[in-house]
Amino acid sequence: MTTRQQTTGETDHFWYRQESGLPYVDSQRDNQAFARGDGEVLLSEDCGQTWPHRAPFADAANVTFSCILGNGNILFATQAKLFLSTDNLQTIEPITVQNADGSDYLPHTPQDASRPGWYFHTLSGQNCFEVNGSEMVIWGNYCNVVDGNAPVNIYYSVDGGRTVKIAYAFGQSPYWQDRDADGAIRPGSELGDPDNPACCRHLHTVVYSPTEDAFYACTGDFDKPEGLECHWLRGTYDAMADTWDWEIYVSDSTNSRYKCGGITFLDGSVYWISDSNGPPPYDRGVFRCDPADIRHPEKHERLFNPEVEAGCMIIQDDVFLSAHCAPASPMDTGIIISTDAGKTWAQYDLKEFGPHSLVRFHEKNSDGWFRVDLRTSWVSFSDDVLFIKPKPA
Repeated sequence: MTTRQQTTGETDHFWYRQESGLPYVDSQRDNQAFARGDGEVLLSEDCGQTWPHRAPFADAANVTFSCILGNGNILFATQAKLFLSTDNLQTIEPITVQNADGSDYLPHTPQDASRPGWYFHTLSGQNCFEVNGSEMVIWGNYCNVVDGNAPVNIYYSVDGGRTVKIAYAFGQSPYWQDRDADGAIRPGSELGDPDNPACCRHLHTVVYSPTEDAFYACTGDFDKPEGLECHWLRGTYDAMADTWDWEIYVSDSTNSRYKCGGITFLDGSVYWISDSNGPPPYDRGVFRCDPADIRHPEKHERLFNPEVEAGCMIIQDDVFLSAHCAPASPMDTGIIISTDAGKTWAQYDLKEFGPHSLVRFHEKNSDGWFRVDLRTSWVSFSDDVLFIKPKPA
């Protein structure tokens, strides 16, 4: 196991701490932190200072998703397999995802066993929401970039991760299939829902709007001859029937403000940050509007334009925190921040870390630190995590 090393520093707006090596802190909630190590997974109860709970886990290096629930359960995944611990890692049980009708939803058999696709990986670190008095875990997979192709789904659980079901399944895009060496798709192995004409490359985020009691999701990435891949979905959930009703709410081009991340519903408004790319002109920035005006860009307010694409953002306690997509940025590790609810903004380049993108922003832990992945290129995993603690405005 590599020894975890720390690099610390500060800017005018925040303190920061990079941790490199293992254990790799994959997620956090309040005082708890979940990490992957060398052939093991670990749980801390003091914000990662000590790791009293450990369990052997041979595929730890391939952990791509984890979530600590309010009841202490830990839901985590490797590339195409999902697991749950309900007892601080004393036991770890595999979870078989279910279709809407309760039947088993099984991953495809990949052409290359080492590249099964990212079935559960997500860009967002916020995947738990209080929905009508109960906690729901809901997320969508950011896939079809590295480690093979996978179908694009929205997953959810309303029972602490014990039952995980498909809330929405996108269709069979010809561009994101698991093809053999000759470029052919094995009959019957097509990825995606054959009955859904809506296609995309992957999901960027799934969030809950409490004032509407509705869910929103946004997708990427490209403009294809068959149709656009950048959508906003709006869905409602019937808890009594355990059923969903989704609609494609907006579809637009890859260079529009609707290609985005970090969607957040707060105090009656919706906020997001644009990931606009492709052919110029680019419609970039941090935007705000009334949820009723999502489909009316003339009613949107641009709070700040970093003039670079950014796929993730978190808002907590009047702090807006985002980052540059490294391959498209003039900065090495570019940070975007406002500590006064979006009134003023600053950008910083943490050059000492080299070119990195920041994804999976987790809410502050009990010590006041946000946690975020430091990825090479755009989303390639490293063993580097960044913690950021905002200074008072």
